[in-house]
Amino acid sequence: MSRQRRRRVTVIGAGNVGATTAQRIIETGLADVMLIDIVEGLPQGKALDLAEAAPVIGYDGHIGGTNDYADTAGSRIIVVTSGLARQPGMSRDDLLAKNAGIVASVVKQATEVSPEAIVIVVTNPLDAMCHVAMKASGFPRERVIGMAGVLDSARFRYFIADELDVSVRDIRTFVLGGHGDTMVPLPRYSTVGGVPITELMTPERIDAVVDRTRNGGAEIVALLKTGSAFYAPAAAVAEMVESILLDQRRILPCAAYLEGEYGIDGVFVGVPVILGAGGMEKIIEISLLPGEKEELERSAASVRELVEKLPA
Repeated sequence: MSRQRRRRVTVIGAGNVGATTAQRIIETGLADVMLIDIVEGLPQGKALDLAEAAPVIGYDGHIGGTNDYADTAGSRIIVVTSGLARQPGMSRDDLLAKNAGIVASVVKQATEVSPEAIVIVVTNPLDAMCHVAMKASGFPRERVIGMAGVLDSARFRYFIADELDVSVRDIRTFVLGGHGDTMVPLPRYSTVGGVPITELMTPERIDAVVDRTRNGGAEIVALLKTGSAFYAPAAAVAEMVESILLDQRRILPCAAYLEGEYGIDGVFVGVPVILGAGGMEKIIEISLLPGEKEELERSAASVRELVEKLPA
């Protein structure tokens, strides 16, 4: 397949998350990748470095770097990672105003030259930035989704595996709600080899794992001191990209714009969705206990508060 006919994924932002996302996508062979950043030389240098790894790793896709959105035209997927990273002591709320301006600008420029693309938002505060991206692009809700639940569920899975000393491959979890302290991990729907973790762990240990999941990002920020997570977020994005490009129709937890689902309207919240060639093709509504529903509603209310603070 010629480079002119290959699928293209644009990754906006050549920092740790963006560059690692580009690496994971190009190494799968799913698509060509264009890495774009406002800093001259940064995306070009990282793209060249990744291209020079191709003979060793063995992939044939093309990866390029640019500062010009014209070079990203015709992209099938746009991944938005640009923005300021959270620093120690900084909440996601602190990032709101600064990152809203950045996300609005880059999404508008990228979608003007790729009007049929699907946008995956990674920039924090994630759920609020999805609102910014949808407004800036003018896209329908099916084509603007947030990477949150896949990452949060991965963290939940890892912590369960670590607690039980079992393989992460046998663990399935669901995490609903906003990406942050109000997320709603669901132990009842979380299993190890098909067995609910409520049968394998004490309530106290489950509570501890749930709490660690809610604070998973902050834990890494505190350890790194000068940055935030990027390996796991990049892996989560790559899983979403694969499901879309290959039309796998996987059920994955993503930030989606709700229009009455779960009794919530007009806000992006993490829920299980069918992710396929059309983007968010269907929202899966699972049965929630009263306490779980209350937690989800509180999480949605927290997101709504952020959205109301966004610049007009």
